[in-house]
Amino acid sequence: MNGYNEKSHHFDDEPEPGSFVRAFDAFPKAKPQYVTRTSGGGKWTVVMYVVSCVLLWSEIARWWRGEETHTFAVEKGVSHSMQINLDIVVKMKCKDLHVNVQDASGDLIRAGTRLQEDVTHWGHWVDAKGVHKLGRDSHGRAITGAGWHEEGFGEEHVHDIVAMGKKKARWAKTPRLWGADGDSCRIYGSLDLNKVQGDFHITARGHGYTDAAMPAHLDHSAFNFSHVISELSFGPYYPSLVNPLDRTINIAESHFYKFQYFMSVVPTIYSVQRGSGSAPAERTIFTNQYAVTEQSKEVNERMVPGLFFKYDIEPILLHVEERRDGLITFAIKIINILSGVLVACNWGFTLSEWLREVIGRRRRQHSEGVIGAKSSYDE
Repeated sequence: MNGYNEKSHHFDDEPEPGSFVRAFDAFPKAKPQYVTRTSGGGKWTVVMYVVSCVLLWSEIARWWRGEETHTFAVEKGVSHSMQINLDIVVKMKCKDLHVNVQDASGDLIRAGTRLQEDVTHWGHWVDAKGVHKLGRDSHGRAITGAGWHEEGFGEEHVHDIVAMGKKKARWAKTPRLWGADGDSCRIYGSLDLNKVQGDFHITARGHGYTDAAMPAHLDHSAFNFSHVISELSFGPYYPSLVNPLDRTINIAESHFYKFQYFMSVVPTIYSVQRGSGSAPAERTIFTNQYAVTEQSKEVNERMVPGLFFKYDIEPILLHVEERRDGLITFAIKIINILSGVLVACNWGFTLSEWLREVIGRRRRQHSEGVIGAKSSYDE
């Protein structure tokens, strides 16, 4: 009627026939002919992509590393023994060395009979990669580079330590001499000790302790207690756990030279927790850490030269725990990050376009006022 066409009066917001679900669509939309692409929008889109990639990469890296927490508590467990792991090279003949342990309970352990001794060459260990000499700070104290009181545990993460701790540890083989004369002794292995304060020491034959098996007195000119420590740890042997004295070299400046290492041993638990549900998976290893100070000096002939490792067990327990969010929690964080960047860039684009429009309007008004201004000479 009167040229009325029902199709020409179709509204854009009405749902198409035959689609009942589309009637509930409340999200606004714009047709392609109503959309105008701008250079400002393109720039903000590039910014959004770059910021999203940076934040996404940092969040993935943080999730992969996990979060470490360090908790101190009083040790409640009771144990009577503790294992010590030693791998040290002394620049003396094996037959000229005494290896003993004496603890606060009065026990004297002939550690030399329980540890393995191999003849080796000094140059095989001094030139090894990773060996470093203990430095000195401004007060003359030895810099060991690690300790339980610090938050750095070498370059290993907790999950690496736990993963390596589950594997069977083996001592490295002593390099072959290949016809060269052995001028040093490698002492290595594990030893069970009483869990009390003690002194692990390496001295020369005939000095410090009398031994019926070695009655001969070693000549003083043969003393050379220069040494390389490849491993010195307490508890189960975990090669991946870097300790303060690992890969350390110390040179004796004279025949009568005494090296003293004072160590505070702290029982430590490393645990890795995965997921954040009611029953998260957890892997745990029990070991020990220690802080160390070193005093080395030349002594007279009335004193006993050698290597003395004095250790004391601290009555505290350190728990180092690594947590990592579950996949669902991680996905939610990623969505929140991307949504936040999208909203922030949208606001930035809106404000920049509004500011651009305001500045453009003022410029146009100023231009029109100058060109179209009325003059008194115009009649």
